[in-house]
Amino acid sequence: MKVSSREYRHNNHSVGSATVHLVWIPKRRKRVLVGDVKLRLSQILTEVANEKKWIIKCLEIAPDHVHVLVEYDPSTPINSIVKAFKGRSSRYLRLEFPHLLKLPTLWTHAYFYDTTGKVSSAIIEAYINDPHHYK
Repeated sequence: MKVSSREYRHNNHSVGSATVHLVWIPKRRKRVLVGDVKLRLSQILTEVANEKKWIIKCLEIAPDHVHVLVEYDPSTPINSIVKAFKGRSSRYLRLEFPHLLKLPTLWTHAYFYDTTGKVSSAIIEAYINDPHHYK
């Protein structure tokens, strides 16, 4: 079996792929992820992923929730990925956009995750890219 370096991560003692679909929402499901806030959030999430050597395979920011499909090192706990994304984005967005300070926190404590082992990443990407988020 031939293993392509484009499909799998090669580490010292392993070869594989770990991808997770994450979803989280602003506090009170407020529709605040629009305009410049949406653009800046996208930049922040990309910066975090690049620093951590994660690959954002798909990203959709709807006015009241975020979907991200991210490939990561399997030694990284999923809650650490969420904490990195939500923590930095909350801090920076609330500093840069004072109207977000009206919310007690930017994000709820909860989040959804699903590893993509039982469903192909292509199916999840198609779902995230579906325009139903804007209704």
